[in-house]
Parts: sequence; structure tokens; C-alpha cells
Amino acid sequence: MGTHVIRHLVLVTFLTALALSRAAIADDIDQSDNPVRIGTTQSLTGHYKEFGIEQLRGLQMWAADVNARGELLGRPVEIVYYDDGSRDAGTVTGFTDLIGKDNVDVLVGPYSSSLTLKATMVAEKYDIPMVTTAASDEKIWSRGLTNVFGADTPVGDYLNGLQVAADAGVKTVAFVYAGTDFGDDLAAVSKQRIEDRGLELVLFERYAPEQRDFAALARQLGDVNADMIFGVSYLEDSVEIVRALKNEGVKSKMLGFTIGPGLREFATELGAEAEGVLGVVQWLRSSRQPGAQDFAYRFARRYGYRPGVYAVMGYSAGEILEAAIRLAGTTEHAAVREQLRTMYFQALIGPYNVDDTGRQIGRRNLVLQWQDGERRLVAPEQLANSPLIYPR
Repeated sequence: MGTHVIRHLVLVTFLTALALSRAAIADDIDQSDNPVRIGTTQSLTGHYKEFGIEQLRGLQMWAADVNARGELLGRPVEIVYYDDGSRDAGTVTGFTDLIGKDNVDVLVGPYSSSLTLKATMVAEKYDIPMVTTAASDEKIWSRGLTNVFGADTPVGDYLNGLQVAADAGVKTVAFVYAGTDFGDDLAAVSKQRIEDRGLELVLFERYAPEQRDFAALARQLGDVNADMIFGVSYLEDSVEIVRALKNEGVKSKMLGFTIGPGLREFATELGAEAEGVLGVVQWLRSSRQPGAQDFAYRFARRYGYRPGVYAVMGYSAGEILEAAIRLAGTTEHAAVREQLRTMYFQALIGPYNVDDTGRQIGRRNLVLQWQDGERRLVAPEQLANSPLIYPR
């Protein structure tokens, strides 16, 4: 073969390699221009709107943070969302559209166990990984789904922090609960757990989720005279229960609720009547946990008010998905799903560590008490910044 032929072949090979290299670079550029799309529905209207708005803002803040520090796998992050209207139908339609029309890469669940139960079935049908947010119903994890991974504390572990009440001297408990999926599930578990702690359950009463007149219930609570009244409730019903107890002259040594006391609006509505009330929460700005103060400061700068736990839930769901995608090195579903199933990660909300069903096993809820107009963390002991006041 002549020298000029060899040179020609070398030149052709070089140019071919250069062309392929440029094509690969072009493909990378095209890929980097294609955002990582995170799909969710949140309750921006309807019964759950204050929680859904918080979760969405937290998730959007996470996306802004990721994009500001270099994006995700060289691609910008985009949050694609629909308002589910706090309704099952809106949730199913929204997630179906996110997958079928918007071609999102991965999913973040809505607020509430009831809506999440619907959303997870859509995720499973289309085989797309989902990180759930404020959803703790045990039924979510008992259906053999492979695409659902929880960030929230499951119902079975939700009230473990209330051991602080038994340790303080509580002997008798009156337990009331809203008849939601979350309320029914938590009540069923808690009844046995309360008795297992050696406490006497003197009242166990369900009420309609929309109920706001609690005068008759307050009289029942007065009749049993329990050391502790505990309610599985939301903001509005917990506020009205406190008001009804005051109007009926009922005062227990300890009063506590889920959800309501963790929100600033609880004390805004009740004023001095909030003093001494306990709340079970997943996160608190004043806790000695990594990133809590920084997140609260930056969220307030961004949105003009201090964040609640549901903003943290939204932010943490983003963090968990980010960790899984970075570890997988791709948004391919099987690879992301495997990371979500096996990884351990410290999110803003706390440890992420799931079992084979996707059920969260790494977290423990916090217990706060309203003291001197502030939410003080009283349990667990290693994070507490104030001792429990008992009796209140």
C-alpha cells in the first residue's frame, strides 16, 4: 500500500473519529438542554390547600437551589405540577397527565394519605418511581408496590414520641380523632400502643372531618377527666376543640394534637389558650438538626414567612430524588428505583432509610410544646431545647 493511501486512510479515520466526537458532544449538549422533569400534584385549592402550597414551595425552592449550584447531571431541574383540588379525581388525572403528556422523569407525591393512595397506583401502573411526602397510612406500603418510597414517618411509628407523656406521669388518656384515612389508621394503631404503655384509655371517640362544633365532645371529655387529651386532628378542628374545652370549663393536665400545634397559625388563632399544648411534628426550625436554621432563613427570604413542616417535606422529597439520580448517574427508572430502595441519605426532614416495601424506617417524630408563645422542642431528649411542662 502506497504512502499516500496510508495517509489518506489515517486522515479519513481521524475525520471520522472527529465527526463522531462532535456528534457525541452535540448529543451531550442536547441532553444537557433537556431538563430533569419532576412531576407532582399538590392541593393548591380545596381542603388541603395550605399544606399543598407549602409542599410545592419547598419543592420549588429545592429545584432553584439545585439549578443555582450546577444543575443535576448537567441538566436543569424543572418542576411540573397540577392542582389536584384536594380531590381523588384531580390527583389521578394530574398524575396521568404528568406521565402521558408531560413526560416527567420521576414523581413526588401529593399531600395526605388519601390522595397518595390514589397517586401511587398511577405511578405503579406506569412503572415510574415516586417519593411520597406527607403521607403515613400503612396501607400505602402493604400493597406490594415497587415504585413508592416514603419520606414521612409511618402511622405505626407516628406517636412514639408521646412516651414523654407517660414518663411525665400521665396515667389516663382520652383519644379523639378525625375520621380521615390518616385519622382512622393512626387511631387503630394508637389504641393498642397506648395500652401497651400501661396507660388507661378512658375515651376513644371518632368525629367527622368537617365537624367544627365540639361542645358535646368537650362535655364528654370533661366527664372522663383524663390526665391527657390527645387529638388526631388538623389545624381548624384542633383550634375549635381547644375553644370548646375552654367554653365548657374542661382542663386536662396535658393536651396535645397532631398537625395543628406545629403551625404558627395555631397560636395566632388561640393566643394564650395555646400555652402548654403539645404537638407531634416531623420537623421544627429550632431543632438541633443540620440545615434547619439555614433553610428557615432562606425560605423566609424567598416567600416572606417562616416555613412549616410541609415546606420541609417538599424540599426533602427533592433532595431524596436528587441523591438517587446522582448515585444512579441517570434518570432511567430502574436505576433510580434501585437507589431509592437501597440508599441511606440524610435529608432536611431527617434520615431516609426504607425497607423492602418502601416504608420509611429511619425517622422518629418530634414533640413540641407551646411555651411562652413559642414552639419548644421537648422530645426526643437528644434534640430537646426545653423541658416538658407538666401539668400544664
